[in-house]
Amino acid sequence: MQYYQMWFNLIDSRRDLEFAGAVAAYMGHLKGQGKIEGWRLTRRKFGFGPDGLGEFNCTVWTTDLAQLDRAFDLVSTRAGEVERLHAPVYSMVKDFKAALFRDFPDPQRQAASGSAALSGS
Repeated sequence: MQYYQMWFNLIDSRRDLEFAGAVAAYMGHLKGQGKIEGWRLTRRKFGFGPDGLGEFNCTVWTTDLAQLDRAFDLVSTRAGEVERLHAPVYSMVKDFKAALFRDFPDPQRQAASGSAALSGS
């Protein structure tokens, strides 16, 4: 899996539930189009977290970079239904930061002989 991580603050935190609804509509549209596999919106708890990251985190996951690229291709049109759903989301955020992560070790990774397999479960 590929994980597109976004951290940000809201311009007006009093609109947090409106924002959450807008994210759900937008991400639901992308998922319904097969452009992403899933997503999650989280909020910092008790102010814990690095200063440089925002109060909110949105994680989007795709099976591979090609699927993520297709999602970006659709969003970058800035037209139609996807723009109608995207505009309320990006217009409410500030201090945006993003990163791309992947599951590790990669499924195709060859382990050196004698190395133990790693597992998170």
